[in-house]
Amino acid sequence: MAVDFDKIRQAALASLRHPGQGAKPLPKDESRRWPTVYIFRHTQTYDNIRRIFSGRRNSRLTPTGIRQAKELAKKLRDKKIDLMIISPLIRCRQTAGEVLRYHSDVPLEEENLLLERDYGFLTGKSKLKLMRESPEKAVLYRRSWDVPPPGGESIKDVFEHRVYPFYRKLVDRIRKGGINVSICCTNNTMRLLRKLFENLTIEETLTLENPFGDYASYVVK
Repeated sequence: MAVDFDKIRQAALASLRHPGQGAKPLPKDESRRWPTVYIFRHTQTYDNIRRIFSGRRNSRLTPTGIRQAKELAKKLRDKKIDLMIISPLIRCRQTAGEVLRYHSDVPLEEENLLLERDYGFLTGKSKLKLMRESPEKAVLYRRSWDVPPPGGESIKDVFEHRVYPFYRKLVDRIRKGGINVSICCTNNTMRLLRKLFENLTIEETLTLENPFGDYASYVVK
């Protein structure tokens, strides 16, 4: 499927200028009859503010990120949550930990299928520096569907090998158990989960920026 590369470039630049600021409100669907999934990304990390290719690095939350996580926790305080599933990265554990302050009896599971995309040789490098030196490669490595950074994974790789299998397993588990599940993951992973729950195109998926301190929710029938 052809995508508008200029639109993707603009989304990548906007993300560099204002990481964690989504242009559109996140969808919030809930039902008293059917189970609900609550999905949110970790909040602001030191790699976010330094514009670093984080990937699987264990960058911790900034003081602002901790405040955002506390605000998110208040938004989810009165939700019925039966299970929390998180990426094993420390930024996700920190963010989920604030939410679980209001849900102390909810079991927590770490899921390796929710690991962030591997940026390969770009891990730990500056996004701004790469954008200055090679803007086309910077956008291609960050936001193309099937072009991996050197030594790393493409977004398509993450979708096919981890996120889609996780989604299939998750939906089956929710339907069988009738449970509400909360998921804390990283930005790329959340994009791909939204693609599945919202039936988004590849272009729509690649231009998403998930905001800090908020959540999306979906009904599973």
